[in-house]
Amino acid sequence: MPEAKPAVWSFRLGLVCLAALSVSLPMAWISLAKVLVFVTALVVLLGHVAGRRTDPQIRQLWTPWALAMLLLFSACSLWWTSADLPSALESFIKHAKLLEVVLLVSLIRSVAEARMAITFFAYGQAFLLLSSWLMFIGIAVPWHANAPTPYVVFSTYLDQSIMFATTASVFWYLRSDKLWPQWLGIVLAALALANTLLLLEGRSGYAVALTALALAAMWTMPPRLRLATLVITPVVLLLGLSLGSAQVQERVTKILRESQEYASGQTVQMESSSGWRLNAWRRSLQAMQEKPLLGHGVGAWTPAVKRLEGSAATKVFGEGNHSNPHQEYLLWGVELGVGGSLLMLAALACMARDALRFPTNVQRATLAVVAATAVACLFNSALYDDLMGDFFCVALGLLMALGTRSMAAAQQQAPLPPRTTQSEVLV
Repeated sequence: MPEAKPAVWSFRLGLVCLAALSVSLPMAWISLAKVLVFVTALVVLLGHVAGRRTDPQIRQLWTPWALAMLLLFSACSLWWTSADLPSALESFIKHAKLLEVVLLVSLIRSVAEARMAITFFAYGQAFLLLSSWLMFIGIAVPWHANAPTPYVVFSTYLDQSIMFATTASVFWYLRSDKLWPQWLGIVLAALALANTLLLLEGRSGYAVALTALALAAMWTMPPRLRLATLVITPVVLLLGLSLGSAQVQERVTKILRESQEYASGQTVQMESSSGWRLNAWRRSLQAMQEKPLLGHGVGAWTPAVKRLEGSAATKVFGEGNHSNPHQEYLLWGVELGVGGSLLMLAALACMARDALRFPTNVQRATLAVVAATAVACLFNSALYDDLMGDFFCVALGLLMALGTRSMAAAQQQAPLPPRTTQSEVLV
């Protein structure tokens, strides 16, 4: 009925805004919003199928096809997985959150809706950021969780540092799109990077922050100098931070020391974060060598590496079959073989390809988030993990929706070419 349309529209847009805001809230909110997004998108999809309607803007994107192939391959691996069925299904469900990228694009139908959702996302992150800074200056924030490390609001220093380093790019590149005052975008971007580099301990956050700064510096330079700027900027920044910040220097030194100790056999795997990762990565490569074509199947990373680890497996990787290598590409490689790692890289490449067609500011914001995702996946199972994976999926979905709908609006507003008459053609 016509009078029901506004209510349906309000529910759909309200749900999208809830999903955008949820990644700045505790995990229970993220889970609730994710379930609602999937259920609502399924209803919308069934309505489109029944009405034989299609979305021409989404059909122009490569990302949906890449993600569909990746998840289809993962689903097929249920037939040959070496994991028990409950563990395999749980892992597949965690992988399936990648669909949220496409679902958000399908639920957001206009530039105005995309801008509203991005605003909810950004101000939620601003709330999280300012809460962390208030804790730093000694003001009690009653809503924060009891984290083992200081200045963390709801999650862990790892999640929060990566989130802030990524959101800094959104604040920066969209500052001139009138979503928020330009000065506020600059201030929030600076505060987010400072929080990551100077307050929090996450070394993965450092890598994402340096990536964000390198891309920002690259795009300020003439095209002929951009590649050199991209390479030189993170080196110069890391050197400067190491000399100027005792915390950064200590964290970088710790990475080098732990890696050297692991390589020389002076430490066991569980004694350091770097040592654990290096051992997990080595076992992952050994597991990939065993089944390079099809892999061990979805959910089979932990059983595969535990078998290779031998008697110390439970001590190193814990009880049960729910560990991960803290490296997204190796996780897919063990589960689906070399093809799984390549499909993961192809999905990120397709996101970057789609972003290149967006308006400049949205394009750069999307590319920066794609780059942040790719870098975070080098040191964590960033898309597989709860919270961090949800954050990246929501951020990518919102930016791709803004870019896709902006591109469609620009095409509709473009002037039509002058009409040619039959006599003009003959002449």
